[in-house]
Amino acid sequence: MQTTATRRLRPDRMTGEGPRRLVRWLSIAATFGMFVVLVMGATVTSTGSAEGCGKSWPLCQGAFIPEFAVATLIEWSHRAVTGVEGILIVGLAIGAWAFWRQYREIKILVPVMLAFLFAQAGLGAWAVMSPQTPLVLATHFGISLVALASVALTMIFIHGAEGAETLRDRPVPSGFRRLVWGSIAYIYVVVYLGAYMRHTKTSLACFDWPLCNGYVVPGFIGPAGIAFAHRIAALVAAFLVLGLFLWAGRLRTSRPDLYWGSLVALGLILLQSVSGAIIVFTRLSLFSSLGHAAVMSLLFVSLSYLCLHVLPRPRADSAQHSWRTPSEQTPRAYGHVSTPSGRRSG
Repeated sequence: MQTTATRRLRPDRMTGEGPRRLVRWLSIAATFGMFVVLVMGATVTSTGSAEGCGKSWPLCQGAFIPEFAVATLIEWSHRAVTGVEGILIVGLAIGAWAFWRQYREIKILVPVMLAFLFAQAGLGAWAVMSPQTPLVLATHFGISLVALASVALTMIFIHGAEGAETLRDRPVPSGFRRLVWGSIAYIYVVVYLGAYMRHTKTSLACFDWPLCNGYVVPGFIGPAGIAFAHRIAALVAAFLVLGLFLWAGRLRTSRPDLYWGSLVALGLILLQSVSGAIIVFTRLSLFSSLGHAAVMSLLFVSLSYLCLHVLPRPRADSAQHSWRTPSEQTPRAYGHVSTPSGRRSG
């Protein structure tokens, strides 16, 4: 039976580990919620339900709970889930800032997370209240990807701040770092081109696969040219990720985080290619479109993870462990054992 003195000395009460654990669970919920919001947004686009609530925002058809038709239900559900997700993200931002603001990553990720949350909501409201061009509408998906990545990286970071994150102290070739950042920038452009195709309704301009309307090279003119350019760009992206994986394989011993991250990215981009072909074969069916958007989202998160982990931790953060709980102060978290002489082993 615990005495009052024993309860007072519990590590979670001494260090606030209980609230930290709650914030970590909140980060998982916020990441999953952001993924759902993104997929639901793709559902709105794929079903043409963007005007299901008319021109009113944030109300739907001028009411908090409108009379439902299919398009109205889809759009209203998307708004409702987005509203709940906004609360989760704000809560995560407050918790992450309260407990991990000493880390530079949190000082960057929290503002980005909030900025893109509001940018996503603002662009969605703008699209409802005033018709937008496909160029602007395609930007919405890109903003949603950054919002998802920032929430996911916050989750990953606060779960591994004193464990897996220490791997970042091990050096990475500068060429590999440039390849990672160049790959995600290039794939972001490929994503934008795919979103532009969807909003201009040219996704089936090439009605067969892997050929385009029976041609190996149909040219780059008209709708078929846009679709073919997207296919070529996606092929280049696949080779970039393959290059990342092969290079990371040479770093596997010292940087297993980069190896497994690039392996996940390679698997996802191959799955993305397959889902793109299924879109053509199924003539843009709803589930194939949603699968394509979902896989793309996960691919972008995996590449964002690599972007974070090729960056070395700031020196101040690497040396700052004073707030950790006793369970976190074990040598195992650092990947070495300190000998009496002060040297590191393992």
